[in-house]
Amino acid sequence: MFRQVLDPVAHSLAWSSLVAALPLLTLFVLLGVVRMRAWTASLTALAVALLVAVWTYGMPVGQAVLAGTEGAAFGFFPILWIVINAIWVYTMTVQTGHFDVLRRSFARVSDDQRIQAIIIAFSFGALLEALAGFGTPVAVTSVMLIALGFRPLKAAVLALTANTAPVAFGAMATPILTLGKVTSQSSDTLGAMVGRQTPILALFVPLVLVSIVDGRRGLRQTWPVALVCGVAFAVAQYATSNFVSVPLADVVASLVSVAAVVAMVRPRLRPSGPAVVAGGAADEPTPEFAERVARPDDRREVLRAYLPYATIIAVFVVCQITAVKNALGEATQTVRWPGLHLKSAAGGTLSLPTFTLNYLTSPGTQMLAAGLLTMIILRMSVRGALRAYRDTLVQLRWAILTVMLVLALAFVMNASGQTITLGTWMAGAGGFFAFLSPILGWLGTAVTGSDTSSNSLFGALQVAAAGRADLSPVLLAAANSSGGVLGKMVSPQNLAIAAAAVGLDGREGDIFRRVIIWGLIFLAGMCVLALLQASAILSWMVP
Repeated sequence: MFRQVLDPVAHSLAWSSLVAALPLLTLFVLLGVVRMRAWTASLTALAVALLVAVWTYGMPVGQAVLAGTEGAAFGFFPILWIVINAIWVYTMTVQTGHFDVLRRSFARVSDDQRIQAIIIAFSFGALLEALAGFGTPVAVTSVMLIALGFRPLKAAVLALTANTAPVAFGAMATPILTLGKVTSQSSDTLGAMVGRQTPILALFVPLVLVSIVDGRRGLRQTWPVALVCGVAFAVAQYATSNFVSVPLADVVASLVSVAAVVAMVRPRLRPSGPAVVAGGAADEPTPEFAERVARPDDRREVLRAYLPYATIIAVFVVCQITAVKNALGEATQTVRWPGLHLKSAAGGTLSLPTFTLNYLTSPGTQMLAAGLLTMIILRMSVRGALRAYRDTLVQLRWAILTVMLVLALAFVMNASGQTITLGTWMAGAGGFFAFLSPILGWLGTAVTGSDTSSNSLFGALQVAAAGRADLSPVLLAAANSSGGVLGKMVSPQNLAIAAAAVGLDGREGDIFRRVIIWGLIFLAGMCVLALLQASAILSWMVP
């Protein structure tokens, strides 16, 4: 049995915190300064965490290694199990051509590029974030915008700015499920709290997008559509995450926001005519794409292009029915991680070694079921579907390794006491720590490129600090994820993805300068919101 120690270095919390921060500093420097590949940086940081755990905190080597293996296992199931199956569904739609059908369907909604930016970068990007995440929305929507005539730099900026409000619920709420595991808090409660923070951000993102496309004129002329889109998304995200299903929050919100925009725009569409191009904001759509948009796809193919997303919603809704959920829950198995025995500094038994295998209630398994139905809907052969699955695994091979290593790092730090040391020291900020809480999440995502990784690194630290500062652990853990979504637009990984997608390799700095101002403005707003929610003013918003 290993018992954690808060101040192993000279019985000083400050000195102990400096040592405990070494694994995180290693990861941040290797990723942000040295520009080392993510999996290599994560592996190096994991090695540092193991050394600190053994030599500084006195954790037995076997226990430290076992903690890392549990983290890696949790990284694969349920985290990567969700991502792999979600991207498999997306890959099948691409390989059958139905993704292009969907893209053209969106393009025909309006010939005003300001509206197109809202629909594609924000609403459709949110749907891609819900199903796949991990950079997919930025890559796909930026290419779609270029096909519609946006200049590469502007397309990249729009895609990155839009990829904010939906991120916490991305890949079927993978960041929140991870947060629940590392903090021992209910994922449903955390999702409900995030659903009372990010929807406020969603109100403003469409307005910012039209401003980026066409400045003040765009804001003046299209603010009603942008506002309706933001309100529809915000209300749907809040309602779904709080009352229906946390994993479905972005799926429902994206579709509701698209429907709201279509309802406003359709009656005013001109039967023909040139696209409305904001002054100098874009070129004309590519001739090939313009021709395909002018000739509508067969209605049955359009319906088939939308059906995979409707199928996902249907499967998840059915699985939330109490009788069905209870029946599926019978297959859940809870085990103690072999050989891992931990006590907190206070002497209590830690729940970290408890590993839950929810075979059928896992969002990943339900996504797999939706994928099998999608295979039938898209008339894809078994061989074709298996080939798509293989392609998905090949595409994600480095991401799979990175996520497993980052989760292993987080579990080693949590099990050895490094995280609780940092949290206890930072709690010295008192109530003001609520203001700083989103900044930690932002920093974690900015460096790692993933809200999931940020939550795994800092989630337990936030809860530890909350306990010491007499703040709500649910609020601070959720603020980590909500602040983290804003780091996505400035992370080196996402900037590189955007630059590569639009053909601007080497100009990541230009893109960064265009998005950093909006990112900091949004972050300041999230910090103020978290501080108010920690005070008597908005404490009623905390579940």
